[in-house]
Formats: sequence, C-alpha cells, structure tokens
Amino acid sequence: MRYRILASMVALAVGSGASVFGQPKNAIPRTPDGHPDLQGIWTNATITPLERPAALAGKPTLTDAEAVALEKVAAKDLADVDGKSESPLLAAAGSNGTGGYNVLFLDRGSEFARVDGVKRTSLIVDPPDGKVPPITAEARQRRQGRPGGGFDSVKDRPPAERCLLGFGSTSGPPMLPVLYNNNYQIVQTADRVMILVEMVHDARIVRIGGTHAAPNVRQWLGDSIGHWEGETLVVDTTNFTDKNKFYGSGENLHVVERFTRTDASTILYKATIDDPTVFTRPWTLEFPFLAAEGPIYEYACHEGNYALTDILGGARKADKDK
Repeated sequence: MRYRILASMVALAVGSGASVFGQPKNAIPRTPDGHPDLQGIWTNATITPLERPAALAGKPTLTDAEAVALEKVAAKDLADVDGKSESPLLAAAGSNGTGGYNVLFLDRGSEFARVDGVKRTSLIVDPPDGKVPPITAEARQRRQGRPGGGFDSVKDRPPAERCLLGFGSTSGPPMLPVLYNNNYQIVQTADRVMILVEMVHDARIVRIGGTHAAPNVRQWLGDSIGHWEGETLVVDTTNFTDKNKFYGSGENLHVVERFTRTDASTILYKATIDDPTVFTRPWTLEFPFLAAEGPIYEYACHEGNYALTDILGGARKADKDK
C-alpha cells in the first residue's frame, strides 16, 4: 500500500511540472530556478547490449539501414520460442521450455539506442572496444577463493532473487536496462531529485549540494550527491554496501552519472564506473532515456521469497545425493 501512496504523490508532483508531450521537439522544459526539468516518466529499454558483440567488433555505430536489418532479426529472435536464433546479438528470449516468462512479459525495447544521431552497438563507450575492462589480479583471486554453490543460507542468494533490489542494476547506479520494467519516474525540487524505479519499487534520493555520509554508513543504492554543471545534473555516488555486487564490485564502487536533457523527449544518461580493487581502469556507459506516457506500476516481488524454500531444499537434496 505504501508504494501506491508514493506513486500517487509522485504523480501529483510530476503533474505540477512541465509536460513532455505536446511540446516542440527542441524545447527544454525548465524548473522555476532555471535548471533543466528532468521530471517525468522515462524508459531506457533498448536492444543495444552492454558490451559490443564479437560480430560487431570495431563497429561502434550502425547506419540506419544496418540498424533496421538487425532490429528485424532481433524481433524474429524474440518470437522464436524454440530457442533457435539467427541474431548475432542476442540469444532467444522467453521461456524456451523452462517454464519461465514467455515473450508476452518482456519489454526489452525494439531498437538500438540512438545518441548524437546514430545508433550504438554497445552501451559502453569507453573503453573504445565497448567491453568491460579486465579485472585486477586481486579481484580474480577473490573470485577463486569464494566457496562454491552459494546455497548454504538465504543470505547467500543474490539481493535481486530475494526481492531486495532491482535486477541487473536497473536501480543503479548505474541504471541499466534489462528485459522488462525499464521505467523510471523523476521528481525534482531545488535541493532533491527522486528517481522511482519501476523494477522492485526502489527509490533513489539525490541530495543537491550535499556532502557524503560518513564512511561507515552503507546503503543498497549508495549515497548520491548532486550538483549542476551548466545544463547537466552530475550525481556522485559512494558508500555502497558490500552485499550489492556490481560486476564483482561492492563497497569500493564509485559511480559518477550525468543527466542532460537534450530535448523535450530525451535525457542523455552517462555513467562512469570506477573501483580500482576490481577494474583495471574506469569505464563509461552512455545511452538515452526516452519519454514514456506511463504510468509507473506497483511492482510486488514475491517469486524469489516463495521460491527460496525450494531453492535451498533442492540444494540440500543435491548434497545428500553426492
């Protein structure tokens, strides 16, 4: 119920701001204090993958004709319930006989992300090869030293599976698209920006002009401090918990995001990820958030909670059968 109340309050707040729809394409809505107005409902759904596929190595962008051809293949791939794929980009989505969600429930987008007038083949723009940088020797050693399985306790299971946090870092930072629920609602005041994430109903609060909490204060979504650099909202996030692993990173993760309203229907989102204990160099993502009519729906996550009994019970059965 509290999430319905929050959603209603958010809708009222956004309703008092500038409307995205019906405005000239190049109009940049502004708040009373003169900053670009980021308020509204947005989606970052796209079939552009995080990393550039091998089939498109050395090709950071596509012509419109190339994009259309690959988008048609991706659409066919999505509908291929038998799991047979002709796409160089994606394995077939859907249940494929596993009993999981079928394509009716997926909303991964249908197009490549367009930035600066061209369509991108990876969300990663730095390094130039569109790949997550290699991990450090220290990180490799930590991974090798982890006990296998991870089925000894409920606490060993991932936060998303336990319905504690959005899947695939949709909540962020960084805020990455996944297969569905790629929707966000932003409410903005002079000293706060709230980002409501549809996936697992997470709400991020960015404090404008604030200072970071003490190092011993750790949060699922980190501690986000914002400031304006011209037309761009820059958000610096630290103080993550070590329980939320982003590509192997945890409490040392440092993310700097940039939100730039480029027109009435687009926010250009850019995020730089840094953790010297995990990655050999910082890396950067860039892709658009597009205006959506919404609304944001309440997301009640229970599957993992109910399934954990079976997950751990199955592990105990496997232990006995060894």
